[in-house]
Parts: sequence; structure tokens; C-alpha cells
Amino acid sequence: MHSEPRSGRLAAWGNALLAGFASPDDAVVAIVGEDAVHRVEGLPGETAPVGLTLALGRLRALGVTGLRVALPAPGHPLGLSGPPDFNARALDAEEAVVCHGAALGLVPEVYEAGPDGDVHVEVLWHCLPVREAPPADVPSLGEAERELAEALRDATEMLSRLDVAGSGPVAEAAIDAYRARAERGREVLAPGYPPRAVRVLELAQRVGLLISVASENGHGGAVSASEMAARSEALRPVERTARRAQVAAFNAFVEERERGAR
Repeated sequence: MHSEPRSGRLAAWGNALLAGFASPDDAVVAIVGEDAVHRVEGLPGETAPVGLTLALGRLRALGVTGLRVALPAPGHPLGLSGPPDFNARALDAEEAVVCHGAALGLVPEVYEAGPDGDVHVEVLWHCLPVREAPPADVPSLGEAERELAEALRDATEMLSRLDVAGSGPVAEAAIDAYRARAERGREVLAPGYPPRAVRVLELAQRVGLLISVASENGHGGAVSASEMAARSEALRPVERTARRAQVAAFNAFVEERERGAR
């Protein structure tokens, strides 16, 4: 949760490319990141998997003007619009990209390849038909920012009362270290995104990291079953809020362009 989902990188840099803010080479490098290679299969007009540069060009030719992110979880089809087959694959992957301007979506399949000692990660994006309808449960940037601030405060207070290891200095140190790495190594979003989207994504990642650190550092002082259940209850809505905010931030590029076109 505290690092960018692959769908976020594809949507953000795909949007920058489609709008002319990034070159094809820069966009592909940013999307692939530390993976070895990304390919896309199932594109209309293509009989075999193709590389990202060709795939993004093909999507543009098919009428795609923007890319949105979906980050679904069980019981929460965040960012999806159907049909059921696409939603099911996106839920299995826990992420997807939905095209704006053409009824297509992309779901990643991630796998390792190579011999022992030289294993690398490859990603195959499956291009599938989607239903053209508003995405589920995606807030505006303003709503996401307000919800995140409230969720961070409430979760921190709850975890502190439960004496969970992720609510104090351990979490703060991990967050500071992550921020330092982020500032050295990457842009938070691709060129062309509004500053508020960058701010919302940074806060969503901070909240996500708090959840991750709290989970990875065990139950702290929450030794009773009731305390452990209370911690889980505290984290569940916060994690949901952080996912919604991430989707709002990644999707802000398309939303702003849509408002400007009206």
C-alpha cells in the first residue's frame, strides 16, 4: 500500500504520454520501474503480446484519451464498472487500469522468470472489454484529502491506546526513511498532474505505510482477543480510505481534463 501499484504507474505515465507531457521512452521506463519487462496481450488488432510503447500507441489509436486506476478489495469494487469477468480478474490482481475513451481495461499478471540466482519480474497486462459506466466509490480529491486527515488522526489515536508498535516512533522512523528514499528516487506522480493530487497521494502512502508497519510489528500490547479485534477494526476503514484516496489521486488527471472539456 505504501508504494505505487503497477496500475498507478501505468495510468499516471500513460496519461502524461497521451497528453504530451512525457516521451514514449520516459513513460515506458517509469512504468516498468524495477521490473524486467511489461507486455500487453489481447489488444484489438494485435494477435500476440506487444511491448508498452506499441500498446500505448495502439490505445491512442483506438480512441483512448486517459487512464484510470481501480484498486478493488473483497466487498469493495473500488474504481470498477464491470462487467463481472473483468471485475473478477481485477479483484484477483487487486488492481486494474480502466481506459477513458474506449471500453477497454488492463489487468496485470505478475510472475517471476529466469534461472536461480538471476530471477526477474515480468508483467503481462491482459486487455479486456469493460462496461462504460462511472467507476465505483471514487471520491473527489477534496473528499479524499479530508477523509485521509480524519482517518490518520483516528487510527493513530486508536493504535496508541492499544499500544500497537506501529503507532509511535517505529512508524514515524519507517515513514521518514520511506520519504527520504522516495525523494531521492522518484517523482510522486507523472508530469501534468495537479499539485493537490500529489499531496493526496503522498498522504495516502503515509497512511498506507502506517497500516503496514502496524501489521508487520505484531500486536504490541494488544494481547487480548478483544484488543486485537479492536486494532483490526481500527485499521480496516483506514486502509479503505487510503485506497480510495490513491485512486482519486491517480484518476485526477482524467477528471481535470473532463471538467476542462465541459
